[in-house]
Amino acid sequence: MSLRRAIELAAEARAGGNPPFGSLLVGPDGEVLAEERNTSLSDNDITAHPELKLARWAARELAPEVAARTTMFTSCQPCGMCAGAIERSGLGRVVFALSTEQLNALKPGGGFAPVPQEGPDLHDEASAVVKGYYA
Repeated sequence: MSLRRAIELAAEARAGGNPPFGSLLVGPDGEVLAEERNTSLSDNDITAHPELKLARWAARELAPEVAARTTMFTSCQPCGMCAGAIERSGLGRVVFALSTEQLNALKPGGGFAPVPQEGPDLHDEASAVVKGYYA
């Protein structure tokens, strides 16, 4: 089962000294297209999440109509960064084992502290740069 393989990949990441997260991308015919493990510590890269790496791979390597019919199986619910990348890559769906809430319950302190954000500001100036780009 693909979800079990994602958990195996998470165990491999942990055994390698990284956070315990793993993911794989399965094509429309059930074939495993790619697998990834978290390498954020060994790569010294906070963005080296398996879900993000697979989304980037899919955006580069798959035709949009194929990407739309894929399924990502992942050991934990994708974080906000990864969820954004998955949306932009056009993947078809995500199946996860642990929810973010369940994961945070396993962490001392319950996860990362939120960073305050301010805005929106300078609407006219900022929108002038964006207007027409998505037309």
